Amino acid sequence: MSNRLNWIDNLRAIACIMVVMIHSTSYYVATGLSVGEMNWSVANLLNSASRVCVPLFFMISGYLFFGEKSARKKHFLRITLCVLFYSLISLIYIAVFTRIGFWPSLKSLLLKPVFYHLWFFYAIIVIYLLSPLIAVKQVSAGYLAAIVVILGVVANPNMVSLSWHGVHLLPVNLYVVGDTFYYLLYALMGRAIGMLDTGRRGVSWAAALIFFASIIAIALSTHRQTLINGNFADTFYAYCGPLVFIAALSLFVWCKNCLTFTLPSLRLIAENSLAIYGFHAVIINFIRGHKLDFTHWPVLDIAYIFMTALLLSLLLSMGLHRLDRHRLMS
Repeated sequence: MSNRLNWIDNLRAIACIMVVMIHSTSYYVATGLSVGEMNWSVANLLNSASRVCVPLFFMISGYLFFGEKSARKKHFLRITLCVLFYSLISLIYIAVFTRIGFWPSLKSLLLKPVFYHLWFFYAIIVIYLLSPLIAVKQVSAGYLAAIVVILGVVANPNMVSLSWHGVHLLPVNLYVVGDTFYYLLYALMGRAIGMLDTGRRGVSWAAALIFFASIIAIALSTHRQTLINGNFADTFYAYCGPLVFIAALSLFVWCKNCLTFTLPSLRLIAENSLAIYGFHAVIINFIRGHKLDFTHWPVLDIAYIFMTALLLSLLLSMGLHRLDRHRLMS
């Protein structure tokens, strides 16, 4: 325990909290401006600020496994058991509380996750599989900045198309295809930034400003695109999009520099983050599906859904710990 990295624990907890926030606000952002522009704007801002959650999880895994250490048998066993256990929990929920059907969900288990949020467990397996082959070298801040500009923005296929007088300018086609490339890139950047000396004066302030500027840009761009389309547009919500990419890296730097101390509340969430991730979506779906929410008061409802899902998931996780002594699924 003495070798734990406080900032990694704090970052993991923050990412976990953000995941719950995304799913707590998704009902309103997907509904569109019909819920009221102010209510939708609050949900949009909270959701925009939380889009970095999944990239942060990949960056944490890269920091831990793309260096001297790599994923071992126990890590593969754990992720496999997590896929099976939380898929089983979701299948039971689907069979008892929904009309989706047990068998239609089960037969596609190897093609897609049983419940939407479980996709991450599948994606992280790729990072684990590649970890024994990858040991990231220490590089300069300038080189990492070039990576951000070239792969994160200029050649990012999620970049909004830009032309001038009929000449295509962005994105530049470097044959970067698929989200998996960016999940791997997040992991690589996590390790590279983790080894980088980011403690120089002004870096933390710059990282914070870039993060907030990126979040505002995501929220405003989403609002504008939604007005253009006439309904909700998730163009700028993409985990691999340029703005989310920049926001995730800047928050990673800020946490590495500024959250190096122990925070008991975040430590508790970090220790239970895996099970919180596994349980929370089912809880939110149950509350929404059984009309136990307060959609007439959207802002209050978001806070209620968020706190209920987080606390119940935490309690379930703590209960699971009593059964799962080896922490294979919790």
